[in-house]
Amino acid sequence: MNLMLILQAATGAVAGTAETAEVAEMNLWEMFNYGGPIMYVLVAMFALAMYMLIERLITLKQALKEDNSFMNRIKDYIYDGKIDAALKLCRDTNSPTSRMVEKGISRLGRPMNDVLVAIENVGNLEIANLEKGLVIVASISGGAPMLGFLGTVTGMVSTFYNMSLNNTGAIQLSDLSVGMYQAMVTTIGGLIVGIIAYFAYNYLVSRVDSVVRKLEARTMEFLDLLNEPA
Repeated sequence: MNLMLILQAATGAVAGTAETAEVAEMNLWEMFNYGGPIMYVLVAMFALAMYMLIERLITLKQALKEDNSFMNRIKDYIYDGKIDAALKLCRDTNSPTSRMVEKGISRLGRPMNDVLVAIENVGNLEIANLEKGLVIVASISGGAPMLGFLGTVTGMVSTFYNMSLNNTGAIQLSDLSVGMYQAMVTTIGGLIVGIIAYFAYNYLVSRVDSVVRKLEARTMEFLDLLNEPA
């Protein structure tokens, strides 16, 4: 008799372990589905943020890439009076620095202040082009957590609604699970997307600042070149 009880207890324990393992095997796709439609919006926001990050990194890398001998060649052309050759070199180089220098060369012969203003105007346009899309990444970094919290609120509303439909007075776990899953999953999803977008935005801003410092240095170098005695 005791042997039968031990076998039954062991069988029950194994069954309980199997049920626990089955519950623990929930995959990411199932969690995603529990989050509801908001999760699809978060995935779209994450994909857009990653696209903007990669696209901006490629653009900024090209902006930082420059021939080290560019300014020396410009200096030689200007001192030799070969203005057309200097302009052609700027057009062939195709970089933010070359476009600024090209505008400055095209204003040679005018007051130095006019040359500086022309270069700064081109520089502002170049910086605006480099910053294009950053506002999208910034909006995602702030909007994704808020969207996740919206899912939290709708999940809790769903939970209390299911509880209100239960007239027996006994609250079943199944009445709460769907809404609670949605609340937790959307919160996690929103925070993950928001955190990644936040770090991506700050990294892109730091890269843009690097390009801006480089453009400022090249502007001063070009103006010093024009002020040097022949």
